Amino acid sequence: MENIKDTSIYRNPVILQSEDLTKYILETAVYPREPEALKELRKATENHPWGFMATLPEAGQLMTILLKLLNPKKTLEVGVFTGYSLLLTALNIPHDGKITAIDIDRKSYEVGLPVIKKAGVEHKIDFIESPALPILDNLLEDPTNEGSFDFAFIDADKENYVKYHERIIKLVKVGGLLVYDNTLWGGRVAWPEEDVPQHAKSGRQAAIEFNKTITQDSRVEFALTSIGDGLSVCRRIV
Repeated sequence: MENIKDTSIYRNPVILQSEDLTKYILETAVYPREPEALKELRKATENHPWGFMATLPEAGQLMTILLKLLNPKKTLEVGVFTGYSLLLTALNIPHDGKITAIDIDRKSYEVGLPVIKKAGVEHKIDFIESPALPILDNLLEDPTNEGSFDFAFIDADKENYVKYHERIIKLVKVGGLLVYDNTLWGGRVAWPEEDVPQHAKSGRQAAIEFNKTITQDSRVEFALTSIGDGLSVCRRIV
């Protein structure tokens, strides 16, 4: 077998993040398997002025597998937007499963709500219009909530990710999953500081600090993946 010394072809970020490769992944592996309800919601979100904030479907595909492996009945979502990841979760938990979904903007949630209703899963969702930290603190005031959630998905303001983690780690049971989106911040976590646009600097720094925090957190097993815009998967072990 040939001894390959130059492994750069396997790790070249220009190749791995190219539009052509993303297009290939979507058209070959993601879109053909995307449920019609999710496809409909994704199309509706494209008309939203902040549509780029939606969970990317390739990240959603991995989440689907995680949910089916875990089979959670009680889940938490911080950051809902139009509800792509929320609908995905609702489609992949049992009929009597429940999602506590927190977002400051109900108007965006209502973009996807007709699709959620059409899919017959609205009964699984408890949507709370509020900043997340007060709601998480309220949940922790009831001792019965500690360790009671099977799964959590976080896709909200990056500057508060560390604060969210410190609360949600107490709410998710040992063996449960916490999944964080956008933890590579468009790849800018690896850029030189001087190359980062001003509007992206606070989010980049927050992502860097969060990734460092999770790497050092002995309470979780952790994988930082380059799927979508960076998907961090944590399994609580303590």
